[in-house]
Amino acid sequence: MTGSDHQTTPAALDIDLDRRVFDMVSSTASIVDADAPTRFVYREEDGVLWGEYVGDTVAVGRFCGVRRHGRIDISFVHRGHDGGEATTGNASSIITRDEDGALLLTEEFRTPDGVLHTSVCREVVAPA
Repeated sequence: MTGSDHQTTPAALDIDLDRRVFDMVSSTASIVDADAPTRFVYREEDGVLWGEYVGDTVAVGRFCGVRRHGRIDISFVHRGHDGGEATTGNASSIITRDEDGALLLTEEFRTPDGVLHTSVCREVVAPA
């Protein structure tokens, strides 16, 4: 991620994520269905995060972790729509804003085979 890709501001770094909703817009681990992307619902209290996600490749998912300024560190578990075994792991995200002011979460995580991947989630903002 370069400075020209996303804007990092003090307001973006310390913003409360409680009840914010994000849709996945890209991932190096899977193809994102633009009509039914994985949606993440965040809860936060005093830097402690938890939430859930569901969407194109995930039937049910949960996460918990911490936010320190503009960085999120979580553990997650989810099961895909194929009904296979649950996937567990850890991920780290950096919070930025896009040119429209919406929050972006750029996340790095490893798949069970050890490959490092990056995904980007964009805040779902209600129309003004």
